[in-house]
Amino acid sequence: MAQRRRINVRESLRASFKDGVFASTMLGVTDHYVIPFALLLGATVQQVGWVSGFPNLLSSISQLFASYAVDRIGGRLKLLVRAVATQAALLLSISLLAWADLPHRVELFLVLLVLFAMSGALAGPAWGSLMTDYIPMRKRGRYFAWRNRILGVVNVVSMVGAGLLLTWARELSHTAGFFIIFLIGALARFVSAAYIAQMSDVPQRRDPASEFTFLMFLARFRESNFVKFVAFVATLTFSAFLAAPFFAVFMLRDLQLSYLDYMLLQVISTVTGLLALPLWGRHADLVGNVRVLRLTGFLSTLIPLFWLVSHNIFYLALVQMFAGFAWSGITLCASNFIYDAVTPQKRVRCIGYFNVINGTALFLGASVGGFLASRLPPLQGSSLLSLFALSSLCRLFFYFILFHRFQEVRPSREVSIQELFFSVVGIRPLIGISRD
Repeated sequence: MAQRRRINVRESLRASFKDGVFASTMLGVTDHYVIPFALLLGATVQQVGWVSGFPNLLSSISQLFASYAVDRIGGRLKLLVRAVATQAALLLSISLLAWADLPHRVELFLVLLVLFAMSGALAGPAWGSLMTDYIPMRKRGRYFAWRNRILGVVNVVSMVGAGLLLTWARELSHTAGFFIIFLIGALARFVSAAYIAQMSDVPQRRDPASEFTFLMFLARFRESNFVKFVAFVATLTFSAFLAAPFFAVFMLRDLQLSYLDYMLLQVISTVTGLLALPLWGRHADLVGNVRVLRLTGFLSTLIPLFWLVSHNIFYLALVQMFAGFAWSGITLCASNFIYDAVTPQKRVRCIGYFNVINGTALFLGASVGGFLASRLPPLQGSSLLSLFALSSLCRLFFYFILFHRFQEVRPSREVSIQELFFSVVGIRPLIGISRD
């Protein structure tokens, strides 16, 4: 029986990896082009904020029902397959919207995007919970860094392909270009659902202590290390998304960059993040996720300020490299901290509650940013640059209030933030890192 379980886990990881390849293809050809597509449909700056915010808000709220959905449908794997297949069907509808000559196309696009995000959101906690049942704690940092790096390459290749396609289609038909990339995304997601169906579910034992409400979760802020971590990530997300949706608007509308230049800047950020992932993964396994989060969280506070210095395309490429480096560490270690800090029985619920709070913070940030984008006094001739400066100030404010409030949960080596930074950039590697 033990051997059979090992084989099932191994086969499930293979199927999960293949699912990840096609999921990354879908994200590569769609995710970075949602805002350009909204602009093509005629979206205003305020509506761009909605396109970034509303799907995340409503999809996050839907995760309050993630545990109920798992119980109702009859298991994490069944929920995963149905949610992913629904996403594929919705992407197909979005691709057809490119051709539809309808009033209120932006609003219809927003509705479809919300339903797409809600389907993916319901799948998220179930997937995370299932994967951590497959992989022991001591291997998660390296495994997810390895996985994310390879799938990130797939994402980059897909993103580049979509950008080149849009650049080529610009001479013929923008509509055809967006139709094709969203159609490819839908087909990739259908294949992804087929691979998920090949995974094995791991039965969960019910624990009455794991059945707590969202309000009970929030009420434990003073004593819960995990809730303090959630507050740190959520405030960082709010501050970041004051500006995040509008970098694309600034590049495409204000700087008049081509789709090709826009795509290259996105690729540079993503590739840098992929190259940094193994570094963050190895360091997180040695010194813990919290120390990496403290370092990368601080680095992220500086990113919007760099956009105020110059708009030269080569300089912006360096800024994007820095952003990719910082955010890859945040994304990897925030996920791994959740997996470490929460027991298996509580994992679906806690991942769902984390996503509710973080998604709400994202929505509020994008909505407030959209409201302020055309109302702030201009800086260097642009209100968006004023918004970028405000985003950086908010990041610094919340960072210094919360970064010491939560603690590491796994055995780890004590190092300072400075020592960690010097090790990551290769100036003075920590013992145990160079051997890897």
